[in-house]
Amino acid sequence: MCTVIVAFEAGAETPVVLAGVRDEFAARPWQPPAAHWPGLPGVVGGRDAQAGGTWLAADPGLPRVAALLNGIGPEAPAPIRRSRGDLPLRAVRAGGLPEGSLECYDPFHLLVAEPGGVRLWSWDGRRVTENKLPDGVHVVVNSGWEPGDGDPRAARFRPRFAAAPRPSAHVAGDDGAWRAWRALAGGDGLPVTHPEALVALRELEDGRVWGTSSITLVALGAGAMRHDFCPRPQDQASWYTVPRPPAR
Repeated sequence: MCTVIVAFEAGAETPVVLAGVRDEFAARPWQPPAAHWPGLPGVVGGRDAQAGGTWLAADPGLPRVAALLNGIGPEAPAPIRRSRGDLPLRAVRAGGLPEGSLECYDPFHLLVAEPGGVRLWSWDGRRVTENKLPDGVHVVVNSGWEPGDGDPRAARFRPRFAAAPRPSAHVAGDDGAWRAWRALAGGDGLPVTHPEALVALRELEDGRVWGTSSITLVALGAGAMRHDFCPRPQDQASWYTVPRPPAR
């Protein structure tokens, strides 16, 4: 139940502001955002230590960000199946859906954002669709892009993000706009078990714990990116700005 909220306003000083909420099993190991991939200098993202990929890749030098959500549909055949975590890494450099067959991937939604626009590709295991997102605030969940408010998270949080002040990619400090988006992306005070909760936590019948493992905020402007990260979603004090990697 991952969620991406993206606000796009063509021509604005900061055209793109994106919040990525990652949900995963608590036992699955991961590392916080850094330049983990030597073959991709300048690319930063959190690393899934189990499969080696990422759920969100950013390249401040472009500037561009690519975010991945699991989709719904049939799984890829076991003999050719590969991790979806390489898709954001390839997409952030390619600027779009990477070339090649998608049959080796389970269903996914891949969002690529840069100051000039936001695009979303959705693969359901049989066919791929592409959407160019218009100006406005958009919510993407595991069932796909929610242009309406059919999803309870979209219904609650879309208007709240739309009403919040827009963070700037050019601001280094902790101003009111960044605090507002951090608070909203951190769940807006809802209990983690609430059906509309953006930050969730569940103990499953088999004893495993599943829930929100991290939150990312990225703002993109012309020649500028700010990338903030929260490794403990129920602790607002854990937010920090990800250092820019060395120039490649």
